[in-house]
Amino acid sequence: MTDVAIQPESPEIPDKLYFRIGEVSSLLGVETYVLRYWETEFPSLAPKKSGTGHRLYRRKDVELLLRIKHLLYEKRFTIEGARQSLQSESPKSRTPKETRKQQSLFTQDPLPEIRRQLADILQMLK
Repeated sequence: MTDVAIQPESPEIPDKLYFRIGEVSSLLGVETYVLRYWETEFPSLAPKKSGTGHRLYRRKDVELLLRIKHLLYEKRFTIEGARQSLQSESPKSRTPKETRKQQSLFTQDPLPEIRRQLADILQMLK
């Protein structure tokens, strides 16, 4: 996310807890329907809703929207490409189970597991 912070054309985000969709729209320079569409395409973008159903964006949502806009409009990514780029940047992109499985592949001796699988195959062939 550092690309957005470095760029001089990035707007300064006011110090507020929540932003309405109209405020975010004018801050980013995109229409409100674009923001609603991006919500459907980027699962990590999920603003809260007020009791009356109005979207309430937090600062992290606005920062994510700036990153999405940068990827789509300036780097010319497709929606799918931007989604993948954001997922690869995220430290949460791997589940703990995937991480443990990867770590165990390198720390355990693979031979017993290979032997067991070969024995299973041999049993199926008999």
